[in-house]
Amino acid sequence: MLKDFDRYPLTFGPTPIEKLDRLSAHLGGKVALYAKREDCNSGLAFGGNKLRKLEYIVPDAIKSGADTLVSIGGVQSNHTRMVAAVAAKIGFKCRLVQEAWVPHEDAVYDRVGNIMLSRIMGADVRLVDDGFDIGIRKSWEEAIEEVKAKGGKPYAIPAGASVHKYGGLGYVGFAEEVRKQEEELGFKFDYIVVCTVTGSTHAGMTVGFAKDGRADKVIGIDASATPAQTKAQVLEIANRTAELVKLGRDITPADVVLVEDYAYPVYGVPSEETKEAIRLVGRLEGMITDPVYEGKSMQGMIDLVKKGYFPEGSKVLYAHLGGAPALNGYGYAFRNG
Repeated sequence: MLKDFDRYPLTFGPTPIEKLDRLSAHLGGKVALYAKREDCNSGLAFGGNKLRKLEYIVPDAIKSGADTLVSIGGVQSNHTRMVAAVAAKIGFKCRLVQEAWVPHEDAVYDRVGNIMLSRIMGADVRLVDDGFDIGIRKSWEEAIEEVKAKGGKPYAIPAGASVHKYGGLGYVGFAEEVRKQEEELGFKFDYIVVCTVTGSTHAGMTVGFAKDGRADKVIGIDASATPAQTKAQVLEIANRTAELVKLGRDITPADVVLVEDYAYPVYGVPSEETKEAIRLVGRLEGMITDPVYEGKSMQGMIDLVKKGYFPEGSKVLYAHLGGAPALNGYGYAFRNG
């Protein structure tokens, strides 16, 4: 599906799939849980799902003649960390807008974790007080113009790389990779669980798995707390991506499954249930999830298993998208583990 697109390799190759035996047993053993470890996909600044997307965006950035990657996210954005890493890798400058998307008061929140790594990698990081929104942001557009005004040649990458024209391609590739791994494993996954916020990871998977009739088996766990906007954006990105890869059919609203029950209280703030899910999977599997994304999707998957959402005997693949560096910004919440 991706043979017609240029790819700049930033990842190690196919990411491993591991069986979560102890978590599965803890939840009753009726559903077999697996994790695809996108958090271990690269040597670039701890990796994560954004690199799959950026592999298909970097060739366009290079061809454009740009010299500066310009992107945006929250203070503890995984995406901006990866844009900073990629800029360093390809020899570009990097200008990052870090908005106040999370009402979080930890004393070191803007000095540790993802934002610290971006600064270490040489990005020009600017803090902005504007709140959360997955749409196009004025502060990002102003940063692009500022780079131009200073003689630079910006290449614009939106939040999460999601509404970029190639933003969905990387996770079409994820689906193709899973299909090859399923051949080796000797079975197909019945469901794929993924965290959903800006939408292109979920959208790419939906298109990729639509090829073999599993679009609606991609179960998005909303972490945005703006689910209507998020679902609409997933659908929009998915249809644009489906056209690019010549899927041969539209993606319909019924193809986009988004579970809305676990994003509370707001984006970026973990509930007590999210924190318990982080502790549980850490103590049973030694797998680290974060308070913003993976902790909420892990909470969702655990609860759905408990509620019988997945039929007995199902094999469920949890997409671990990365994000652990953000835990440093939540040190007080986890001060006792």
